[in-house]
Amino acid sequence: MSPATGAGLSISVFFPAFNDAQSLRALIPRTVETLQSLAQDFEIIVIDDGSADETPQVLADFEGQFPFLRVVCHPRNLGYGAALRSGFQAASKDLVFYTDGDGQYDVAELKDLFTRLDADVDFVNGYKIQRADSLSRTLIGKLYQGLVKALFRLHIKDVDCDFRLMRRQVIEAVQLTFNSGAIGAELMAQVERAGFRIVEVPVHHYPRASGESQFFRIGPVARMVTDVLRLWVRLIVLRRGPRTAASRGTPPAIQERPEVRVSK
Repeated sequence: MSPATGAGLSISVFFPAFNDAQSLRALIPRTVETLQSLAQDFEIIVIDDGSADETPQVLADFEGQFPFLRVVCHPRNLGYGAALRSGFQAASKDLVFYTDGDGQYDVAELKDLFTRLDADVDFVNGYKIQRADSLSRTLIGKLYQGLVKALFRLHIKDVDCDFRLMRRQVIEAVQLTFNSGAIGAELMAQVERAGFRIVEVPVHHYPRASGESQFFRIGPVARMVTDVLRLWVRLIVLRRGPRTAASRGTPPAIQERPEVRVSK
């Protein structure tokens, strides 16, 4: 039994989704199966960020099947960051986990994060063992990670691995403002700055089974970079945001777990 389960903690799991009907058909039942083995008190939340495919109908069908499933609908596509902010706002349990609704991560690997959430850990951050994207997207991702880690002197391996488990007090301590994909950098820069205790766990990354990523286009990439620079001005130049031990020069405690394999 994990420390989190032993403590009787509850968990909110949420997914930002945009035109992810096909992946959600498999993702939600797999999430239910995973959560039933981890906790007695849980909820699943899907943020439908203005989908134009069958996502609303798929979610409506699942709502009738699972009473612990809630859907938050954006009337139009507001962006990945806006979907994450809605998810954090809707989450009501002691622990909060999120990953993407496109199925590129295996939600069953939440078990590996869950077992690392000991009493002295606040945040468990996944990092991709190997990125399952095209060469161009992989290169863009590496450049973006290098930029973010240099600007904010981050210690974590993977800034944009959206496979994260955290305690509620983490969300209550940070201020998330971006609508773009830069929200991942905004979250992790503040988490490290506030001195929260972080553990890193390797996770698998899979090719998209359907749909198309909204990130790797000129417009979204430009907005992400612009937002990262705005964040740098706010946190580093103006020195606003969480200010605890980490912001005074003491790096956060980050531990790495040996690589694990999860059978499919």
